[in-house]
Amino acid sequence: MGQGTELQGRRILVVEDDFVVAQALCGLIEEAGATAVGPIGFADEALAYIQSNQDAFNGVVLDVNLHGQKSYAIADWLTENSVDFVFTTGYGVEALDPAYAGCPRCEKPFDPRVLFRLLGSSTL
Repeated sequence: MGQGTELQGRRILVVEDDFVVAQALCGLIEEAGATAVGPIGFADEALAYIQSNQDAFNGVVLDVNLHGQKSYAIADWLTENSVDFVFTTGYGVEALDPAYAGCPRCEKPFDPRVLFRLLGSSTL
């Protein structure tokens, strides 16, 4: 693929409830030179994982809706702990809680280059 060199050496946790999408994301992340961690498909499992495995990842691809549960508590934890993340969603910004409208996000189906650029935009 040759895209996403800004992810070289990163460890990106994939939090996505659609297994096919999650597997595709993991493959794209690996092709971009990063290590894919996960995927995790449930909000409670993801929150427990990130709280107890902080050193296992340094960026997160976070689906907004995980089996009908919003992932905002995960986003709050990531923000409080200065972990880069990008929301992925099949809905527009108007579907997000207004408190999260300014968070980086990619609408599905998304261009991997945009996702990689958003994930790689800050230095850790």
